[in-house]
Amino acid sequence: MKYMLLMQFSATGTDFAPITEWTPQEIQAHIRFMKDTNTELAAAGELVDAQGLAMPATAKIVRSHAGGAPLITEGPFAETKEFLAGWWIVDCESPERAVEIATRVSAAPGPKGAPLNMPIEVREVMSAPPTEL
Repeated sequence: MKYMLLMQFSATGTDFAPITEWTPQEIQAHIRFMKDTNTELAAAGELVDAQGLAMPATAKIVRSHAGGAPLITEGPFAETKEFLAGWWIVDCESPERAVEIATRVSAAPGPKGAPLNMPIEVREVMSAPPTEL
């Protein structure tokens, strides 16, 4: 079964400084942890995809309009307190294994090497619409 693990960042409820205030060594340790995790998941045959996302200030929200040009809203989004920081798609044997992987990436190192304990949302990737539809 495939699962999507969504790394969400929330400015509220965190007890660590924003990444813009981390030392270069702390950022490098965090990236090394993510790369090592991805390498191990790939070696186990569980990694389908993993991507980090640029900061929300670079995002655009696009909404179509009937008969007109789309409405495009650009950042920065000063009011944004939560955002999606990245994701993994893993192919593993059970929901429990997906939770194990999410637990590991939640503990990625942050400032002074302390675990970030970031919330990771675990969602099954549907291979087809439910049969009752």
